Amino acid sequence: MDQRNRTAERLGAHVSVQGGVDKAPVRGKAIGATAIQVFTKTPSQWREPGVSFESYTTFRRECERYQLSNIVGHDSYLINLASPDPGLSSRSEAAFVAELLRCEAFGIPLLVSHPGNYIDDRSAGLVRNAAAYTRCLEAAPGMVVVLLETTAGCGTSLGSTFEELALLRSLVGDEVRHRVAFCADTCHLYSAGYDLVGDYEGVWRRWDEILGLDQLRCLHLNDSKTPFASCRDRHELIGEGSLGPGPFRRIMTDPRLAHVIKILETPKGDDQVTADRKMLRRLRSYARRGRSAR
Repeated sequence: MDQRNRTAERLGAHVSVQGGVDKAPVRGKAIGATAIQVFTKTPSQWREPGVSFESYTTFRRECERYQLSNIVGHDSYLINLASPDPGLSSRSEAAFVAELLRCEAFGIPLLVSHPGNYIDDRSAGLVRNAAAYTRCLEAAPGMVVVLLETTAGCGTSLGSTFEELALLRSLVGDEVRHRVAFCADTCHLYSAGYDLVGDYEGVWRRWDEILGLDQLRCLHLNDSKTPFASCRDRHELIGEGSLGPGPFRRIMTDPRLAHVIKILETPKGDDQVTADRKMLRRLRSYARRGRSAR
């Protein structure tokens, strides 16, 4: 891949940070990525890591070395900023502020966040969620932008409709709302009832009308193990699930999405490398065939 195409592509995968976040860039290189997504801490634990200044500077240096300028963070699975429980809410806010501060220190400009689980009442949960995002962003000033991710509609999770995501962002405080945008997950969209297979154009037209394509900063490219409108979040390899190859071929050649970072979160297999390489080759072949057909 020549330098011009590499810079423009913005395609990669979520990569492991085992041994430290500064180990992630070389893993991105190993799979041939031009973009990576990382956790900045163990996502299933509350414990906050001690991160050295050397780790921050090494990560930045390694990203530059491997020409990885499109970096996305993802927050902890434990965080629930819509919780009605005061203890969990307080703990979640402290953890999210720490996520924002780590991203700032690592030079990671985007942080994907699942909207919370409302548990009791949806409207009250939205208000709590927006208020918590506001407080966290105010407590962690800087350049990091939070990307609210589309959800599959499981249980009491917020964010499975475009209208709800738009409302959530609108409720965030005026002074920090510019630091909130969106991440769309193809599996989640399809599971939530947005038919990327049968109505690809209609889905993105609705997105643009309600949320704005200019606010779409990241795409999680995942096929689905479950049928359309299943409300289940089960990722499958690209082209091998219920979405099939069609939507991904269109995404890879859609000029409206050219500016969007595209990240695989598909099953990795045993060695954490081979499956991602295969999926990236598959996506690039979709892009090449699309260009040659024009």
